[in-house]
Amino acid sequence: MKRPATSAAGAALKKPAGKMVSLEFPKGFIWGSATAAYQIEGAAFEGGRTACIWDTFCAQEGKVKNGDNGTTACDHYHRFKEDVKLMKELNLPAYRFSISWSRLLPKGRGEPNPEAIKFYSSLLDELHKNNIKPYATIYHWDLPQCLEDEYGGWLSRKVVDDFEHYAATCFKCFGDRCKAWITFNEPWCSTVLGYANGEMAPGKKEKPETEPYIAAHHIILSHARAVKRYREEFKAKQGGVIGITLNMDWRHPLTEDEGDKAAAQRALDWQLGWFADPIWKGDYPASMRKRCGDRLPSFSEEEKQLIKGTSEFFGLNHYSTAYVAAPKGQAKTVSMWGNVQAGGYFDDQEVELIDDPRWGRSDMDWGVVPWGLKHMCEYIQQEYKPEGGILVTENGCACPDDDVNVAKFDSFRVEFYQGYIAQMHKAIEAGADVRGYFAWSLMDNFEWALGYSKRFGMVHIDYETQKRTPKQSALLISEVAKSNKLTLPESTLQESDFVMIEEGAGRKTTKDAPPGQKEG
Repeated sequence: MKRPATSAAGAALKKPAGKMVSLEFPKGFIWGSATAAYQIEGAAFEGGRTACIWDTFCAQEGKVKNGDNGTTACDHYHRFKEDVKLMKELNLPAYRFSISWSRLLPKGRGEPNPEAIKFYSSLLDELHKNNIKPYATIYHWDLPQCLEDEYGGWLSRKVVDDFEHYAATCFKCFGDRCKAWITFNEPWCSTVLGYANGEMAPGKKEKPETEPYIAAHHIILSHARAVKRYREEFKAKQGGVIGITLNMDWRHPLTEDEGDKAAAQRALDWQLGWFADPIWKGDYPASMRKRCGDRLPSFSEEEKQLIKGTSEFFGLNHYSTAYVAAPKGQAKTVSMWGNVQAGGYFDDQEVELIDDPRWGRSDMDWGVVPWGLKHMCEYIQQEYKPEGGILVTENGCACPDDDVNVAKFDSFRVEFYQGYIAQMHKAIEAGADVRGYFAWSLMDNFEWALGYSKRFGMVHIDYETQKRTPKQSALLISEVAKSNKLTLPESTLQESDFVMIEEGAGRKTTKDAPPGQKEG
């Protein structure tokens, strides 16, 4: 699989060559799609919603490609019934979405906004009417700007009380119809991209040696307090589950050298373990505590007990893979904006990431490496043994789908899904307790710092007319969800398997700080 096709002729689906194989999934396996409030809702200043940190970030010149913002996005706020109807037509039994904090609580705290309650209640009612199970993410990066202004947002411990109140408001207002909750989506992005390289809201990069760790500490405490509140006041009556979603691309040692193996483990510790270890084991990874010293905040014994065991499933967002080598000299990585990342967090983990030049590349220039998902699921199973299993809450790829006629035949994305789902199936066969898969994304949307220049959707969005057009990938996921099995060419299955990088090959990866862009 090489780069996505950019012409209608090149994008046309290839006829399956040779033998086809079918992979059956366990009974009750969950299939769905995912979105996020700021990326699709629009109506940014309607219905009582106030600004979030992404509205502010987008308004700053040069922060978002083409000066794009989420003011209209996919206009889901007004078109949610059409979107739910589309999910129903695509046989999608589950839908993961997020709630906008500044829509539900325009002042960041206090009483909820009746118009927001009406909107999310109507969405949930529509999902139930169509037998689609909702999975609600409480925080997908959109902190109310008023809390950022008042006390610095995630850098202040005050945010823990406000997040607990916000989460409890979600449970009170919607917990009778929503039985699956995700407290945070990808806190690594909120902290590293928000406070180390400044490429995402709130755009801070002045103190990469301390602020990412402080923000992460408060997010972990906020998560734990929200889960405690849910379990004490709501779980018995509402009967739901609650957990967290972490993002991690697989990190494979470049060689059998002990230095490369140690570097690969640090890469896992500094991204996944940073959040997963406190929640599943009770404290930060020993490697982080040793290297960061006092710069890494510490949990009290009481806090460790509060945090440990607070995720009832392991939510995983996974997109790509890289080989890892121990750097020669100071570690330097390049972000998706093309900026050299050094200092603080980036020095602490001390890793060099390398891609195999044989890998296909998505429109984000991310390597397409299906076997990485198998390794990732197996690692999580071995390291954390999540009682509620693993939910792949995001997986997908960007293709140059601006032209709707090209988008309808997104063969690159079809092969991407086939390869990754096949490797997830292999992980299950190998003993990983994977229980669900959510394709990212239901529809093309606002891709954060890249604005509308990248398209991840299974459904094409014409941003001028807001017309929705399903792509070939949507039909693939629809068939998989309906039959609970994946049918794919045997050759695609074989191509998805692990092949070690050739000695001496490789290029430095740009897949360090998604999302962003290489060209300025």
